[in-house]
Amino acid sequence: MDIFERLVSAGHEQVSFWSEPEIGYRGIIAIHDTTLGPALGGTRFWNYATDEEALIDVLRLAQGMTYKAALAGVNLGGGKSVIIGDNKTVRREMTFRAHGRAVESLRGRYITAEDVGTTVDDMEYVRMETDSVVGVHGGSGDPSPVTAYGVYQGIKACAMMRYGDADLSHRSVAVQGVGNVGYHLCSLLAEEGARITVTDIDPDRVARVEEQFDVESVTGADIYGIDVDIFAPCALGSVINDDTLEVLRADIVAGAANNQLAEGRHGSALEERKILYAPDYVINAGGLINVYGEIRDWSSERSLRKAAEIYATLLRIFERAEDEGVSTADAADRVARHRIEEVRHLHRTWV
Repeated sequence: MDIFERLVSAGHEQVSFWSEPEIGYRGIIAIHDTTLGPALGGTRFWNYATDEEALIDVLRLAQGMTYKAALAGVNLGGGKSVIIGDNKTVRREMTFRAHGRAVESLRGRYITAEDVGTTVDDMEYVRMETDSVVGVHGGSGDPSPVTAYGVYQGIKACAMMRYGDADLSHRSVAVQGVGNVGYHLCSLLAEEGARITVTDIDPDRVARVEEQFDVESVTGADIYGIDVDIFAPCALGSVINDDTLEVLRADIVAGAANNQLAEGRHGSALEERKILYAPDYVINAGGLINVYGEIRDWSSERSLRKAAEIYATLLRIFERAEDEGVSTADAADRVARHRIEEVRHLHRTWV
């Protein structure tokens, strides 16, 4: 694998590899673009099959964060980090302190936060070594509720675009992944009266939502073939691929997972099948908004109001996709790149 070719092809600025073999820490930090501000992106703790798989994931996630920040209208760039290992381990302090030192080595160019496989408590360990961390206790905390609220607003925008009605009380939704974000999304959907079907690799998570909300559950890949209005992927990425497109029966794909399209061409494939797609880095920007609010000392209410703007942002993207005859994924990319280029050409007028 040509690492530099990968960086150049997507415009990444920097990738840092960090190792603490005595404690078993291996981490990668990717910075995609800092035109709008310091790169922000969470830390993902995952047991990758290979180092190459970890690198590919962190590069894709960092680029997604750049576009997410651009479309959310916040002054941040895009970055991401991954820790390679078993996220179920109970021996966490030294791993995350080592990660904090890796983050600190970048001198503020990268700010981290919670992500898949990590918790607010883990970020407290990171904070022992660096101030370049958000989403800690006493700060904005768990971003999941705001992320879920943004996804919920995005789903309503999709319903408005597809059906001419944002009311979800008579809609059916399949939620794939009921971890932190998926759980809160189910709560919001249930409150509005949507019919919900869920799945998760962790049966305890499924049991929790079954106990608290009126939902049905299925196992594994069965979620793709359910005849529902909306498919909401809220777990890991690449769930829209050649195989799943063969069986997907939903009218809309709108969920919290990052990098939902296995390849860029799958956005066009959804368009060809008349399936409305809410680009993931637009609809799931609530978490980014939440931690940006911490940086700017916003109230929780202001962060929720900002996340609610995802509704209008998606409608603008859908309109542009129709006007230009492109997929919604392509339209979102164009809008994001345009904002970054406009800011890049600004000249500072002070010294």
